[in-house]
Amino acid sequence: MDPFIGPANHDPPDNDLTAASEEESSSCTTVLDLTSFQLHDLESVEIPPSLTELDLTANRLSTLDPRISQLSNLKKLSLRQNLFNDDGVQPLSTCHTISALELKKIPDVSIFKQLLVFDVSFNEISSLNGLSKVSVTLKELYVSKNEVTKMEEIEHFPLLQILELGSNRLRVMENLQNLTSLQELWLGRNRIRAINLCGLKCIKKLSLQSNRLTSMTGLEECAALEELYLSHNGIAKMEGLSTLVNLRLLDVSANKLTEINDIQKLERLEDLWLNDNQITSLEGIEEAVAGSREKLTTIYLERNPCAESPNYTATLKQIFPNVEQIDSEVFA
Repeated sequence: MDPFIGPANHDPPDNDLTAASEEESSSCTTVLDLTSFQLHDLESVEIPPSLTELDLTANRLSTLDPRISQLSNLKKLSLRQNLFNDDGVQPLSTCHTISALELKKIPDVSIFKQLLVFDVSFNEISSLNGLSKVSVTLKELYVSKNEVTKMEEIEHFPLLQILELGSNRLRVMENLQNLTSLQELWLGRNRIRAINLCGLKCIKKLSLQSNRLTSMTGLEECAALEELYLSHNGIAKMEGLSTLVNLRLLDVSANKLTEINDIQKLERLEDLWLNDNQITSLEGIEEAVAGSREKLTTIYLERNPCAESPNYTATLKQIFPNVEQIDSEVFA
């Protein structure tokens, strides 16, 4: 998952709405995609009661059709890029998943007792107040690209597996200790200065890109980590990584690193992104990445002084016998 990619802009379909309605009219239909039809209402659309997914992205809807509240099997409903306000979504009553309402606050979704995925990304939400009313069944929570300043009201989601709070105004990592099932935490493009996972050890993917970090400390107990994204910070030293024995991808590009440290024992490392740092020499790199010499397939070192070394590419290919990509150069 990329925490900074916004909703796709689709061109209007070639077929007209009538044809789409006829095609989706079967009683056994489970998915109805009406993306970019520029609809102002759904009066001319047949909505089969068997629907499990309804995508209304990029239309002109301001009021939700009351028939949607009768879709007892609905698990995914996307209303992204419409004209809804709080009053416009009042007809909702039984669906399991809400995706991306354009709101300025967390809507009251306490009526949804089996909510699995809650997405209010790309809005102007400034506070997470209201999340405490969301069902404890929640597994995925997306509140990216808003104006949230504090991690709050997230403590009662023991089943939560994905938490996306990228592109907000967060300064502190907090209130994570009860999220014991959390596997992915996306906090890129915030204002965080220190890593604090509040004792969590099960996270597999962590993104803290484009924050204000100056240190990597705080990761030592996260042995389950498989992907770690720390690019575009102010980190000057690689540390606290030697215990991350399951790490497959490490991105520390665009920092202030002058040498490669603390990853000698990472035998599963496949991707290593070190570009845009201040690493001066390739000398010692073989020892620095000794544990993953055979495993490493991708390495980025461009825009470091060492990338100007004579025989730069040949040297790296000799060190890493199974490398498939060096910077932008891909080998057959």
